[in-house]
Amino acid sequence: MKVAVVGATGMVGEVMLKVLAERNFPITELLLVASERSVGKKLTFKNKEYTVIGLAEAVAAKPQIAIFSAGGDTSLEWAPKFAEVGTTVVDNSSAWRMDPTKKLVVPEINAHELTKDDKIIANPNCSTIQMVLALSQLHKKYKMKRVVVSTYQSVSGTGVKAVRQLENEIAGIEGEMAYPYPISRNVLPHCDVFLENGYTKEEMKLAREPQKIFNDKSFSVTATAVRVPTAGGHSESVNVQFENDFDLADVRQIISETPGVILQDNTAINSYPMPILAHNKDEVFVGRLRRDESQPNTLNMWIVADNLRKGAATNAIQIGEYLVENNLI
Repeated sequence: MKVAVVGATGMVGEVMLKVLAERNFPITELLLVASERSVGKKLTFKNKEYTVIGLAEAVAAKPQIAIFSAGGDTSLEWAPKFAEVGTTVVDNSSAWRMDPTKKLVVPEINAHELTKDDKIIANPNCSTIQMVLALSQLHKKYKMKRVVVSTYQSVSGTGVKAVRQLENEIAGIEGEMAYPYPISRNVLPHCDVFLENGYTKEEMKLAREPQKIFNDKSFSVTATAVRVPTAGGHSESVNVQFENDFDLADVRQIISETPGVILQDNTAINSYPMPILAHNKDEVFVGRLRRDESQPNTLNMWIVADNLRKGAATNAIQIGEYLVENNLI
């Protein structure tokens, strides 16, 4: 199994290597790939040193699978080149997510739709992944009608430059700015770029991607995405209106039995999901479950996950695992 990690020197790429090692992904040959400026760098995987190679060299090596986290432009240009030589690409950027010819996959929900013909597979947005996973089994039983989500997203979702900005500001050091304003002691209602409709790209990803993942346009999502001064882990306040009424005890049972989800919902002992508890974990944590008393059939919940792991690297590698286990590559 020849595996390429494209964007290996980036923040998500580093986590991908960590997760590949932890999960003992079946690798016989590993190709660490990055942009020209990183070619020749040395990286370590499972105590072995590797030299970073360029994209053209990686395509020529014809890996069975290439896991991408190198930005949308790189994915648009290079994913088809890998696909042409028979490589299956799992892409973490937004480049292919809403392409009607490409599948958008959260393995616990819709990996069963994958076939050998799927040569470019899209990994959803980090905030989308944790939300749809928490809601997936509830949607099956009660049928979602409308979802209102407000996110509390860590600076690691922007990248290493943003993490450095936060650390510099906490330390009182002037440095390069990833954001138009300080992030320490501040909150920015601004994730990604603003669009003509007044929403940001991140908010529109949250609105559109769940419908594609569930293959269902009978429900709608509206979002406000906010950047908060935490180094890792995304949190979401989610209000979901169902077609059918629910029993809270049943909701707790359903969530606790959802694969990849951990119920953390005991206010008597102040037990609820927090980024600090989700750090370095692959599960999605759900708590603060309560009925919305302002309208019928509506549930409030709080969802937290490590955005670099289940929100990016782990989900992509789980797609790879599914492909291997089901002889799709």
